[in-house]
Amino acid sequence: MITENSAPKVGFVSLGCPKALTDSELILTQLSAEGYQTSKTFEGADLVIVNTCGFIDDAVKESLDTIGEALAVNGKVIVTGCLGAKAGKEGGATMVAEIHPSVLAVTGPHATQEVMDAVHTHLPKPHDPFVDLVPGSFGEAGIKLTPKHYAYLKISEGCNHRCTFCIIPSMRGDLVSRPIGDVLKEAKALFEGGVKELLVISQDTSAYGVDVKYRTGFWDGKPVKTRMLELADELGKLAQQHGAWVRMHYVYPYPTVDAVLPLMAEGKILPYLDVPLQHSHPDVLKRMKRPASGEKNLDRIREWRKICPELVIRSTFIAGFPGETEEEFEHLLDFIREADIDRAGCFAYSPVEGATANELPGMLPLEVREARRARFMEVAEEVSTQRLQRRVGQVMKVLVDKSVGLGKKGGVGRTYADAPEIDGVVHIQPPEKASKTYKTGELISVRILGVQGHDLVGIPV
Repeated sequence: MITENSAPKVGFVSLGCPKALTDSELILTQLSAEGYQTSKTFEGADLVIVNTCGFIDDAVKESLDTIGEALAVNGKVIVTGCLGAKAGKEGGATMVAEIHPSVLAVTGPHATQEVMDAVHTHLPKPHDPFVDLVPGSFGEAGIKLTPKHYAYLKISEGCNHRCTFCIIPSMRGDLVSRPIGDVLKEAKALFEGGVKELLVISQDTSAYGVDVKYRTGFWDGKPVKTRMLELADELGKLAQQHGAWVRMHYVYPYPTVDAVLPLMAEGKILPYLDVPLQHSHPDVLKRMKRPASGEKNLDRIREWRKICPELVIRSTFIAGFPGETEEEFEHLLDFIREADIDRAGCFAYSPVEGATANELPGMLPLEVREARRARFMEVAEEVSTQRLQRRVGQVMKVLVDKSVGLGKKGGVGRTYADAPEIDGVVHIQPPEKASKTYKTGELISVRILGVQGHDLVGIPV
């Protein structure tokens, strides 16, 4: 029972990708601004919000299971996120409402106001202070669910592509770019709040501003185009003022990206690109309805590395896409070697409900898809290890993610080549000098001593 002096408590579960995480951060910021508290358990909450993922079957199952658990333990559940946008079998109610009819409300992704309306209906708000008074927030940037030293910066919603294996546009809609002034205002608040690494995310970072025809916005009293190049340049300037990093994710290999490489060569933003290539063979890419052919991608990567030799590329691929021949798969393996992809992840193709790829001829047996994924990872790891070996002997800047005993007992960090949670780490050994200390969130110099799988081992200098 809620008394006059006790703030209502909301349990919160955030599933899925960094883009869903930023949706969660917006909701939590609003909850806190309105005086709600968050509960770490379902039992201790007055109601529970589950932010779901609906991209692949495993994610759908995890989301539905979590909703079921929250209903069983708490009974009052609001569902938001990508799975909330999925229609049910009958085409009327949502899938979530069909499977879990007792949920209080179901919304799709980036629906902060709809979620708050449902919360207000079932758990009236206590008060309405200013957002800047939100405890534990970064001022205008709000609450973050990441560690204090890094944060995700979402620059747009939705996607204009219609890749045959993907249902994200049906859940998140077409591209909608955030005003560049708002993005830079949030970035500034995060840097001023102590963030040392800003990870730029969207469904398609290269397309930022396409929907508004690269409209001119305003930042710091001057006109700035709503475009990836200008955004990267301004973020780089802000980062340099605070001794921080800017890392670009979900960058499609368009010709317009070429102009961003000099900023990396100059050290304004990290020489790191997360490029979702998915495959290399032109015929497979055509069946996928991807926006670039394999040959152009290889040429473009070579040009990028000429402009910025320190560039690190990470990417994701699909093995066993419908109709993929052995020759097309071998083409992919050759591409990984020739393009020297530093970090590569791979999924065995999995049919996603609602994806048009399900109707393509030539669906491969599961064992073939899995075998190809395993072969891919062998080659990818071989290439990655060779690339990592070049680091041995170098002194590199490392962002400390974990410090044990102020570093005297070692720690864990990442170089510019490693995004959090998806790439490798640096295992930092105890320093040779007892006076050498470092804290979580600091950038320190580390001499690389060796390679350990996907990771590096080093010692502070």
